[in-house]
Amino acid sequence: MSEKYSGVLVLNKPDGFTSHDAVNKIRRIFHTKKVGHTGTLDPMATGVLPILVGNAVKASSFLVTDSKCYRAKMVLGIETDTEDTSGKILAEHPITSSDAEVISAINSFIGESRQIPPMYSALKVNGQKLCDLARQGIEVEREARLINIDRIWDVEKLSDNEWQFSASVSKGTYIRTLVADIGKRLGCGGAMSGLCRISSGNFTLDKAYTLEEVEKYAEEDRLGELILETESLFDSLEAIRLAPFYSKLARNGQPIYSSRAKLTLPEVNERVRLYDENGVFFALGEVIDLDGEKCVKSIKMFDV
Repeated sequence: MSEKYSGVLVLNKPDGFTSHDAVNKIRRIFHTKKVGHTGTLDPMATGVLPILVGNAVKASSFLVTDSKCYRAKMVLGIETDTEDTSGKILAEHPITSSDAEVISAINSFIGESRQIPPMYSALKVNGQKLCDLARQGIEVEREARLINIDRIWDVEKLSDNEWQFSASVSKGTYIRTLVADIGKRLGCGGAMSGLCRISSGNFTLDKAYTLEEVEKYAEEDRLGELILETESLFDSLEAIRLAPFYSKLARNGQPIYSSRAKLTLPEVNERVRLYDENGVFFALGEVIDLDGEKCVKSIKMFDV
């Protein structure tokens, strides 16, 4: 069965599952060790988690930096060690801001800024995960990273101290830290109380399957209906179709000169999707410069 499926399963991760838990569950359902994911979700977070199955796992280190959209809940007036409500409360403060001031503070984070990753994260420092160090009571200095919050919408007050909002953010943005930073800006602290990833790149929640649904499809021997083609991971890249002679060269790792193959290629260093004469996706390619001419060269094969 391990050779039967290759592609992407868009999973709606349940609350309480780590991303690794979800991968292990899919491994058992698909009877293959060749399973991975495209971006960690916190255990308390739900929503879109693209799962790579079969040969698609080769794509993990080549994925396009996609924006992600979330629906987040935050509780104001508290600070926790994990920056969410699953952690230990470190401090409590009165909320003195008006609703208008809360909305203004939330929206003030739109655009580029630098964010310090939380200690409770899977990032590694000197080979050690920050979360492992945090559990030992060790805090280390973390370098602030450039992030971008493209937009924030549907800001809504749920109760005296709880709000929710939706945000479209760049890869590497921690919503927990965003919530904590909003709380700091308001002077009362804040902690994330809920999170749902509603999209990751072109994968959306309305097209995601729960684990229960995946198990049902497995029982009915219909898992193939859930799998999207591997090329869907690279939908934003230009598609290049090669004639038989040149697709053979590309499969052998040879550069294809644009003039000889009569190709119109994007800029040097851009990546492209490579298709054979039958329209079958077979590799991820990259545009390079050889002797002053644009060429395309395969950098990862997906049909072997």
